[in-house]
Amino acid sequence: MHSAATILRALVCIGLLTSLPACHKQIQEVSVADTLIRNGMIYDGSGADPLRGDVAIRGDRVVAVGDLGHWQATREVDANGLAVSPGFINILSWGPETLWVDGRGMSDLRQGVTLEVFGEGWSMGPLSPKTKKVLQSQASSEEFIVEWTTLDEFLEALVERGVSMNVASFVGAATVRMHQLGAENRGPTAEELQTMRELVDQAMREGALGVGSSLIYAPGIFADTDELKALVEVAASHGGGYISHLRSEADNFLEALDELIDIARHTGARAEVYHLKAASQNNWPRLSRASRLPATRD
Repeated sequence: MHSAATILRALVCIGLLTSLPACHKQIQEVSVADTLIRNGMIYDGSGADPLRGDVAIRGDRVVAVGDLGHWQATREVDANGLAVSPGFINILSWGPETLWVDGRGMSDLRQGVTLEVFGEGWSMGPLSPKTKKVLQSQASSEEFIVEWTTLDEFLEALVERGVSMNVASFVGAATVRMHQLGAENRGPTAEELQTMRELVDQAMREGALGVGSSLIYAPGIFADTDELKALVEVAASHGGGYISHLRSEADNFLEALDELIDIARHTGARAEVYHLKAASQNNWPRLSRASRLPATRD
């Protein structure tokens, strides 16, 4: 009479034997790539120590990483002495207009940037007829003709024109505000705020990453904390985040950071600071205090 362990081992062995031909066939199928990057120091983006090895690419996908000596490819690149890494992210890109004119984006692409993220307070939508005219009047190129209305329409048009990098965007809190209030220094009415929330909702449903604010410049500076909470709350309901150029990077730096933390806690949104810095030498000690802020101010 066989023990349960013996029977289990036999079943495992049978399973391995029956699956080996399929595994062998799969290995043969995936051992050919379009491009092989050989002998590079691979930084995988996790923070782990680099690994010397190879990277296999098929189409627009990385399909294998490691010791790929048995792989073949129509094109091989010798990366000996070079670093190989995932593409870098430009989290604060002001490239919408320049990429519209020249989608190659060589100044960033040649530095390894493969994702451009727009939306530091301002975004390419949603636009009202009035804000369309404002955006058009500020264009520096005759090729930049504002014919879209929503953020999604702009991103789709940019991709259709041809752009080397991937693109994404936050919806700008200032853009939403200008859609309803223009450049006026006042709070929105209940009706205006509801429309602003609906505009954020539409942008999020169309793929925006969240709400981006720039509270050191007009008209973003005119928005109070409650207005921002109302907008970020909508983004958070879609899993979106909140990213902000704080109201102050100097004497009121810690208070400005408090506001961002308050908005994040109230709405449940992930939050990020665009420029985590303390301007002016007398404020430099505030930066070390800022790193402990959530713990010390609970």
